[in-house]
Amino acid sequence: MSRKKPIKAVALISGGLDSILAARLMIDQGITILPLKVLLPYLPRERDRTGARSRLISRLEEWAGTPLAGIDASEEAVALLKSPEYGFGSNMNPCLDCRILMLKKGAEFMRQAGADFVVTGEVVGQRGMSQRRQALEIADRESGIPGLILRPLSGRILPETIPERQGWVERAKLFSLSGRPRQAQLRLAESAGIEEPVNAAGGCLLTDPIFSGRLRDLCRHEGLDRRELELLKFGRHFRLSEKTKLIVGRNKEENGLLESFAGPGDALFYTIDVAGPVALGRGEFHSGLIALSGSFLAYYCRPAPGSGVKISRRVLPEGAETISYCLPADEKALEAFRIGK
Repeated sequence: MSRKKPIKAVALISGGLDSILAARLMIDQGITILPLKVLLPYLPRERDRTGARSRLISRLEEWAGTPLAGIDASEEAVALLKSPEYGFGSNMNPCLDCRILMLKKGAEFMRQAGADFVVTGEVVGQRGMSQRRQALEIADRESGIPGLILRPLSGRILPETIPERQGWVERAKLFSLSGRPRQAQLRLAESAGIEEPVNAAGGCLLTDPIFSGRLRDLCRHEGLDRRELELLKFGRHFRLSEKTKLIVGRNKEENGLLESFAGPGDALFYTIDVAGPVALGRGEFHSGLIALSGSFLAYYCRPAPGSGVKISRRVLPEGAETISYCLPADEKALEAFRIGK
């Protein structure tokens, strides 16, 4: 077919396999793809914390010939979590509202980039809340660009879109996938040279029961904001009282992150003379809670039976350091305080 100009599509990339495959199917039809990730505080980043780039994203950029762009929608996402119009799923996941937000951002980027339509990796019926046919229709309508959202993996069992009617995309080359089976996607990945297919969901933390438990606790006590939401992603979280929370690092990287999140009025706990975790304390600490926090750190140091650990506590920004000798907490007692079990 003759074209006066190259047809361009914005491909929404979640970090999961399906969105990558959808983009690849469009590239195979001669569409110029502009990969876009809508940055949300509960979705994986295109880079991990060490800065290493996902091999899957690197492969996509190689195919597309352009780097992955990003639009930060964190503030809108936090506001959405407080009162989603279409409600939550089984955990704290407002999937349909979140999908609408991402489509709106994709539409915005499409207009700015002079692209013609938007591509997603959605599969009919794969997700109970956001990928039902009715939910897809709602998302299209709310996006502001109805008819310009193409879902290549399920395209042949969905209503014809404008890109198909205009002849930009051949409907016969789209797929008719539905439901949860993954065999077809895995075959597509293999044919595209993708050796390590990743989670189809892209790793949304809101579907995780532990993360959702932490989020509910945060909403009940400290209140929801972007920075606090980021803090839920790492460490061991404990609710010591209605006004007191302790987060214990699990490794050197998390210890450093907890230190970077500490602000005025927060307390940092360290082990002395032995390798151990760093803990970030927030809220009101009386002597009993200070001792309890120290016992949690001592527990993770695994001292010899009957032995304890010296624990240092410092309140920011310039609080005096206090040192105490703490015996390790009993495991059952520790678990009683854990958030998001």
